[in-house]
Amino acid sequence: MTAPPKLQRIMCVEDDEDIRQVIEISLQHIGQFDVLLCESGNKALQKVDEYQPDLILLDVMMPGMDGPSTLEAIRSKPHNQGIPVIFMTAKVQPSEIEHYLSLGALDVIAKPFDPMTLPQQIETIWEKAL
Repeated sequence: MTAPPKLQRIMCVEDDEDIRQVIEISLQHIGQFDVLLCESGNKALQKVDEYQPDLILLDVMMPGMDGPSTLEAIRSKPHNQGIPVIFMTAKVQPSEIEHYLSLGALDVIAKPFDPMTLPQQIETIWEKAL
């Protein structure tokens, strides 16, 4: 049996600069991941092909293009359909989580999140999905 692919490159799409900074510190310094931060869905669309992330961490509520619309746009390109996505949101009612999962997300991480445990939380979701 081959080992599952190692999670290394994470694209984070988050409109709030403070949250982006916390995620960057958490994932780069604690989790030792290669992280690309995008402040909007449009920026993520511009960068996704060049960066080729292993995983996308995607905020649900953003001005302009929200998380679900961003996911749909990224997955509209055949070569991006297999990129796993985890949504991050404060809206975590069971029906909302069910909706996000129905869009093809691996899981949903609730905001506020613990920056100290975020890398392990993402690793656990990644491993469970493989």
